[in-house]
Amino acid sequence: MVPLKSLFLALDLIAAKLLNHKNTLHIMKKTLLLTAGIALALSSCVSKKKYTTLQDQYKDTEDKLSSAKVELAECRAASQAANQQIEYLKNTNYKLLNNVGNLSVLSKREAQNLEKSLETIKEKDLQIKNMMQAISKKDSVTLALVTSLKGAFVSMDDEDIQIQVDKGVVFVSISDKLLFKSGSYEVSSRAREVLGKVAKVVQNRPELEVMVEGHTDNKPFQKGQLQDNWDLSVKRATTIVRILENDFKVSPQRLTAAGRSYYIPVADNSTAEGRTANRRTRIIVLPKLDQFFGMVEEGMQTAK
Repeated sequence: MVPLKSLFLALDLIAAKLLNHKNTLHIMKKTLLLTAGIALALSSCVSKKKYTTLQDQYKDTEDKLSSAKVELAECRAASQAANQQIEYLKNTNYKLLNNVGNLSVLSKREAQNLEKSLETIKEKDLQIKNMMQAISKKDSVTLALVTSLKGAFVSMDDEDIQIQVDKGVVFVSISDKLLFKSGSYEVSSRAREVLGKVAKVVQNRPELEVMVEGHTDNKPFQKGQLQDNWDLSVKRATTIVRILENDFKVSPQRLTAAGRSYYIPVADNSTAEGRTANRRTRIIVLPKLDQFFGMVEEGMQTAK
């Protein structure tokens, strides 16, 4: 794109040239008229030699006039092109100024949107941070609980008692031979010793809930009022819940009894060893979900 300053300088030069050519044409016209007058005046009184010289001068002046006319036409064409170029540059400059204005508005709008997005990201990041803190706090409680339970059972050192953590939940799995008589929901002599250790840990942590699950093998069961494995698994769970409530004073609001029959095995029921492993009572100790989600919600409210 040609700078406007350079274009204006070029136009000045063209104008000066045009003015110069106009002066030249004016002078040449006077010269021709003068020459013609002299030729007419002297034609009758000058020699043939001088007449011929005057004719040559006249022809030379006429040629120069023709050349000047050609140059003048070229200068006019150049001037017209320059004017068109000036108009084009003016229009282009106007459009550019408008575009710059539009870009300024757009950039301002984008900057505002970007600022809002950054604020939203910051808010979400703080919410996630608070949620992670809540999860971390729950994990700390879980770790302390596992440590307490393992410490409670260390004196027994019995392979029929397993303490595990799965997805942030603590499981105490107890073989049925430690808790119940064979094929019955009546507790054994060792049952209260085992359950007493669990109750002691749970009592020290009132923020925790306890779910008791009864599990059986897949052999069909029917005895007295018990119709099947569902009945046996549920009856064993309610028996343990009653002992925790009545003998060890665990709040019933914290207790849940559930029967799972034989549908969640941990071993193959086709072998005697597998069926023995599947006959178990699982005590699940977990934080109160409403408290956990309350911590999460509190953290999210803080982030707003």
